[in-house]
Amino acid sequence: MAAILISGGTKMEILKIDHLGIAVNSIDDGKNFWSDVLGLEFEGAETVDAQKVTTAFFPVGESEVELLESTSPDGPVAKFIEKKGTGFQHVAFRVANIEEALAELKEKGIQLIDQEPRIGAGGAKIAFLHPKATGGVLVELCQRD
Repeated sequence: MAAILISGGTKMEILKIDHLGIAVNSIDDGKNFWSDVLGLEFEGAETVDAQKVTTAFFPVGESEVELLESTSPDGPVAKFIEKKGTGFQHVAFRVANIEEALAELKEKGIQLIDQEPRIGAGGAKIAFLHPKATGGVLVELCQRD
């Protein structure tokens, strides 16, 4: 287990990199590389209507690769691909307590996309930090019970 030291001395407990998010035009096409070429096991796809995305996970040790395919032209993944193209979209850190982590980050003035956790793929509690606060990287916090 690792901890990130936030200025002021408090600590947020980060357990591990939960997954790396990869924006794709098509999960079926993405599977060709991640599963057929690299041999990673495809766990199946799940649509998260609230986020306008279909996700697919490929376990790698204790972490996963998550492919993200937009289900709508105005979804966040579609907007990402339109702006930056396909590829690496976010890194997700598993935290011990997402509510405490968000409260601590708010207290430290970190710009959040999600003020409160929401439910993501697999029923995980998730929240995103704004890339303006993280040096340009979209960071997701997630808690899986």
